[in-house]
Amino acid sequence: MRRKLAAGNWKMNGTKASLTELSAMATAADGAAEVLICPPATLIALAADTTPDIAIGGQDCHTAASGAHTGDLSAAQLADAGASYVILGHSERRADHGESDAQVRDKTRAAWEAGLTAVVCVGETLEQREHANTLDIIGGQLAGSIPDGATAHRLVVAYEPVWAIGTGKVPTLDQIAEVHGFIRARLERRFGAGVGRSTRILYGGSVKPSNAVEIFAVPNVDGALVGGASLKATDFGPIIEALNNAPMEA
Repeated sequence: MRRKLAAGNWKMNGTKASLTELSAMATAADGAAEVLICPPATLIALAADTTPDIAIGGQDCHTAASGAHTGDLSAAQLADAGASYVILGHSERRADHGESDAQVRDKTRAAWEAGLTAVVCVGETLEQREHANTLDIIGGQLAGSIPDGATAHRLVVAYEPVWAIGTGKVPTLDQIAEVHGFIRARLERRFGAGVGRSTRILYGGSVKPSNAVEIFAVPNVDGALVGGASLKATDFGPIIEALNNAPMEA
């Protein structure tokens, strides 16, 4: 059975005062679903010490374990600070920093070597969606961004349609089901039925309390990667509760 995962990406938001939200989220986190918060790097160590019942992750890592890379953080440093996950290949990193699939793949390999679980993000732009080549884009990103040797313990895939992130627009349930089913099939084909069926696939893109229940009912949706709605317990708590009540899938 795949354990559901509610992952919050705080992006470039949050100060030490924001950690009170983690304590408020801990009540909802006491359920069937795993809860993950990826705060700014400045808060990782403090967050890990604040709420042991909530997993903490980074938002990016360098491909190298150490070296002359001013301003960057290695996967080993994230792990040392208390992180157990790291988000890689988010569309904002791909767009703002020009990250390629090959770079995401190398970062994922570095995360695995440091003992972190990589949340690898894939997703199409509005133009790609309108040109009806969404699955080609997703297939290419999966092939290029995930190294060989994936296991369900160290890989989570997050489908985030770029055009839905922070816009309030959400794909139809049929569109979400199509992409998640496609990702599942690709994982099974490449890594075998065991790994493919047990790897969690998250949906991300304007997930909020008002649409969480119906999204979590879609086959092969094992949770969500949530942006703005994960900053406050009053918003993220109901999403976690909806996931706690969602049926488990084998």
